[in-house]
Amino acid sequence: MKIVLLLCAFLLFLSCKKEVKQSEINTDTIVKVPVKVPADSHNSQNSLDWQGTYKGVTPCADCEGIETEIILNLDLNYVLKTKYLGKGDGEVFEEKGSFVWDKSGGKITLKGGQGGPSQYKVGENQLIQLEREGKVIEGDLAEMFILKK
Repeated sequence: MKIVLLLCAFLLFLSCKKEVKQSEINTDTIVKVPVKVPADSHNSQNSLDWQGTYKGVTPCADCEGIETEIILNLDLNYVLKTKYLGKGDGEVFEEKGSFVWDKSGGKITLKGGQGGPSQYKVGENQLIQLEREGKVIEGDLAEMFILKK
């Protein structure tokens, strides 16, 4: 019986661990490595599937609307097709050119156009036509300036 008690006491002694207090840790050996956290680099250009065909009918001052189609290609070229509804013979006008992204990667500017709207904000499955100053159009007709993919 004494042997069993001695064996239990010995095992209990071995299982005990010395508790280390925070103040006893040697902080001289801890190496602090600076971590650079990059700014949020996600934008429309690198995070969205932006290439494709966008369509919609935008407002027109002297017709029923402008049926608009923009095709954006991965090689940064575009095709813009417009048709003035309720005016003329229904002719479809076509422009081709290249486009560039702004520094933020959220807007594009169509190059080589005929003086029509050339700036668009790129969103999830949509292009939002912008004012000449590059601002989003606001007001009652704002929804009509959105082209859907």
